[in-house]
Amino acid sequence: MEDLGTPVLDNHLHLDPVRGRGLDAVRDFVHLGGTHLLVVNKPSWHLGVEPESGADFRPVFETTCDVVREASEILPGRAWPVLGVHPGLVSRLVDERDFSPEEASELMRAGLDQAAEFVRAGDALAVKSGRPHYEVTDAVWDASNEVMKHAFELGADLDCAVQLHTEAADDLTEVAGWAEDRGLPSHQVVKHYAGGTLAGPTPSVMSEKDRLAVAADSGEPFLMETDFVDDPDRPGAVLGPKTVPRRVRWLLDDERGDAVERAHVETPKRVYGIDTRATLSR
Repeated sequence: MEDLGTPVLDNHLHLDPVRGRGLDAVRDFVHLGGTHLLVVNKPSWHLGVEPESGADFRPVFETTCDVVREASEILPGRAWPVLGVHPGLVSRLVDERDFSPEEASELMRAGLDQAAEFVRAGDALAVKSGRPHYEVTDAVWDASNEVMKHAFELGADLDCAVQLHTEAADDLTEVAGWAEDRGLPSHQVVKHYAGGTLAGPTPSVMSEKDRLAVAADSGEPFLMETDFVDDPDRPGAVLGPKTVPRRVRWLLDDERGDAVERAHVETPKRVYGIDTRATLSR
């Protein structure tokens, strides 16, 4: 097992203990020097759940919490669950199940309420929400924004971060403003699948060298992620679990240790209140 001499956090990936690689992916991450994971629940329909009520999301969240507990037994540090409702669900509800956009928004907000209960109980670290990254009608767009604003209200109430799945953007100051208006500081809003720089939320940068070089040189807070989907039908998507440790090694070899400290120690503490050094057990 490689020791990179620093905590190494993948801020956003998925683990499927039933259909995917599950804990074998965690072992790959650890073997290359990975120490900490933020595990986001897979979209509900990927786990065979077609919700009718908020409570129907609970098995999805429980599956994620279970695999996180097992992952923490393997990691030199630990893993935390990030729970929420994938914004793409709105299209499944509206296009395939004849929900109105308002009805879809109501169900998705109820799902977020369930996720918030896991955070409130100390069983999850943060909430996940967002809006579609593809073209939708104005009514669906507005309904999705209402879901995201509800997530910000929950984050403010729980003092927890909110990870966002949104369209590609380098300026989300309007969205960060919606969070601030609801009492959630903008730095606790995290844009998953981000480029190297982002106005507004904290960027969770996809761990490609060109994006990371921009983030490292910016001097600004950032996180690193793979968005590993753990789907046997899409074995190469998106980046593999070994990627973040490999990129940390690349940054260290390139004398960008300050960026590594920022991404894996300082920013996780600032955004989530977690101490990646103190949680290293070996």
